[in-house]
Amino acid sequence: MRIEKYIGDLLYRYQCVTIPEFGSFLTRYQPARIHETTDAFYPPSKELSFNSQLTSDDGLLTKYVAEVCEKTYEEASAEIKKTVASWKESLEKEETVKLDKIGELALNDSKRIVFQPSYQTNFLTSSFGLSTFVSPGITREELKKEVQKLEEKAPISITPEARSSRSYLKYAAIALLAISAGTLGYRFTEQNMAERMELARQEAQEELEKNIQQATFFDDSPLELPAVTLKLSKKERKYHIVAGAYRVEANADKRVSQLLNKGYDAHKVGVNKFGLHQVAFASFAEVNEALAYLRKIKKEESKEAWLLVDKKQD
Repeated sequence: MRIEKYIGDLLYRYQCVTIPEFGSFLTRYQPARIHETTDAFYPPSKELSFNSQLTSDDGLLTKYVAEVCEKTYEEASAEIKKTVASWKESLEKEETVKLDKIGELALNDSKRIVFQPSYQTNFLTSSFGLSTFVSPGITREELKKEVQKLEEKAPISITPEARSSRSYLKYAAIALLAISAGTLGYRFTEQNMAERMELARQEAQEELEKNIQQATFFDDSPLELPAVTLKLSKKERKYHIVAGAYRVEANADKRVSQLLNKGYDAHKVGVNKFGLHQVAFASFAEVNEALAYLRKIKKEESKEAWLLVDKKQD
């Protein structure tokens, strides 16, 4: 059994995941940072490490494997022990144990386990939708110094011809100011007219809604509307399988349409604290169903899909 996928699921929600009789994976919050030389931006993340001394079984991993795989606690524990034994055997042969999307384990010269984390996965759920990017350096031209150099090379001499040419420049500047003032006045008038038209439209809309309300509540023979039966679910669907997060809402709507055409129960699940519109393949009320569907989506549709837990519904 490849238990690293279950370890990865738990690392999204917990700071410590222990593998019985082997060690523990620990996470620590890492704030956003910018590389000094490459100008690369790194979003907030969880820094992943491994401690081979924390081997006491807290039951977290075993219970989770038993629930997802629909096994008994004892069966799940036996599968984990079998996997741990194969890891130890590989390490004793000086082989590298590769855990998908988590990292690599190997023995150093002192026969201690050394862990090299994988930087392709960000286990901090609040940072989903953010990716690393490089911003080119900004170069500013020192225009003031260049102007001063030009003035030094071309000194101004006061002559009758120069004064005459200056008068033309004065009239040209006055004409330019007049044209600019006329343009600004036209734009101001156009903007004022647009605002008045918008105000008139709002007043007409309010009058129309007032007439509709009067016709609805004071008619002697009110309309008989058909009965509507509403089905209320006992549990809210707070586990969302997210397909992506978009800065522009129109792009999010386009992604929803694409997924609906493919047969998914796609919809938007609100805007996160970074202002990104999140789109979900589907939503579930039970965490087991959500995780099973997430694995299916990663295998068949998108490896970038992830699980969003809506804590507002708790």
